[in-house]
Amino acid sequence: MKLLITRPLPALVVDAARKTFDVTVREDTSVPTGDELRSSLLDYDVVLPTLGDLYSAQVFADVPKPRAKMLANFGVGFNHIDVEAAKAAGIEVTNTPGAVTDATADIAMTLMLMSARRAGEGERLVRSGAWQGWHPTQMLGLHLSSKHVGIIGMGRIGQAIARRCHFGFGMRVSYFNRSAKQMDFPAEQVASLTALAGQVDVLVVAVPGGSTMHLVNADVLKAMQAHAHLINIARGEVVEEAALIAALQAGEIAGAGLDVYEFEPKVPDALKAMENVTLLPHLGTATLEVRTSMGLMAVENAAAFAHGKALPNPV
Repeated sequence: MKLLITRPLPALVVDAARKTFDVTVREDTSVPTGDELRSSLLDYDVVLPTLGDLYSAQVFADVPKPRAKMLANFGVGFNHIDVEAAKAAGIEVTNTPGAVTDATADIAMTLMLMSARRAGEGERLVRSGAWQGWHPTQMLGLHLSSKHVGIIGMGRIGQAIARRCHFGFGMRVSYFNRSAKQMDFPAEQVASLTALAGQVDVLVVAVPGGSTMHLVNADVLKAMQAHAHLINIARGEVVEEAALIAALQAGEIAGAGLDVYEFEPKVPDALKAMENVTLLPHLGTATLEVRTSMGLMAVENAAAFAHGKALPNPV
């Protein structure tokens, strides 16, 4: 079977794939074009795509008789794939849950600390040469210990963030989720997202993309307290970016820490201009160990398909 890997992956992943497949690696790190996506469905039996590879309903409609029978997605999020259209075309879709959990939760904590403690602003101050030395009221931020965190989405990643907040910082944990979760530490489910937003010092977005577009909108942002910070490590489109910019410019919230963006990789100049916004280039899972684990999980999904076995991680 022929397998296309749409972006360069760690060598261990490619080597593992070659044990089962005739592998082609697209060495370009940019997002594939529509023509490339259509060709992938015509020329390969299995495709290993990733974030940004927009397998839309139109792409599937343009290839009525695809050779490809599986998209083994590299990543837990799969909102770039129209899963229903894929299945209607006879194409299975899998993802890589679990492998991303801890690394993504760590980035959430990184952004929480950077935003609350003004670390990005401070680093820029030092680099600029404008720092004039320590004084008692220099760059006073928000002390996270014992504060109240609200988590939107209590799946694997949301729970990992909650655990770090509770055990690492002694924070009170509340969350908004479709179902209640049983954990080994106190965590309160709040039925209303705006109610949660109004209670907490830090609001962390940890839901999947897709059906949650603009879940965090102007109403949610207006409900937040003026000293509160918004953190997004989920998908950019979950937060209404224009509303976030307006809330920050109006001083309705104290700051934001973002690892993802609504129109990624485009980041609005308005966000880049604000000192109280921490911006990361989608680093959620960016460690060699984690990206290797994700790749190996994607290959395991693909290999199961090739051998006629049950798919480990279907979506």
